[in-house]
Amino acid sequence: MYRLEKARVEDAPRLQALVARYAAQDVMLPRTVESIVQTLPDWVVATAETSARATRQVIGGVCLTALAPELAEVRSLVVDSDWQGKGIGHRLVARVIEMARARGYQQLCALTLVPEFFLGMDFRPVEVADISPKVWVDCQHCPKYERCDEYALVMDLVPNPVLPNYRRADLPLPTKSPNWVPLDLVS
Repeated sequence: MYRLEKARVEDAPRLQALVARYAAQDVMLPRTVESIVQTLPDWVVATAETSARATRQVIGGVCLTALAPELAEVRSLVVDSDWQGKGIGHRLVARVIEMARARGYQQLCALTLVPEFFLGMDFRPVEVADISPKVWVDCQHCPKYERCDEYALVMDLVPNPVLPNYRRADLPLPTKSPNWVPLDLVS
């Protein structure tokens, strides 16, 4: 059994370790304990009680990250491999969607190697330029900037969102990896 709750300071090392496991496989970017602690109010964790000690164990987490007044990001979504396939990732993202709506964001984005997960939650694919505040804030510092293999997706949180044109001519967009292929949404 597990539950969702706000992250605590003592959760940061476990969240960092979960993220590091997937970062080592090159499927997500690493996070430091310090960066997690600095953004703690924006994290939701999934916790389980271990039967042996009845202690709280962090088994997953996600961070809601502000990119612009209208746009936020689902960041660092992670679920322990022993707990995958139980709907935890979907519940974590659903909680972040609630948080984003409560904070007044009009749109939520995700950059991911697993677009099917987000497509199943009513996100839609977009060009990375459509979420270019992400590029300004993070992508230009990313080690994958010259060979980006992630897909950009968004979810409108309000009907007919009023969004500025985020595109900037002075900032080049990430270069797609030679292995990147467009999504096939027809088949």
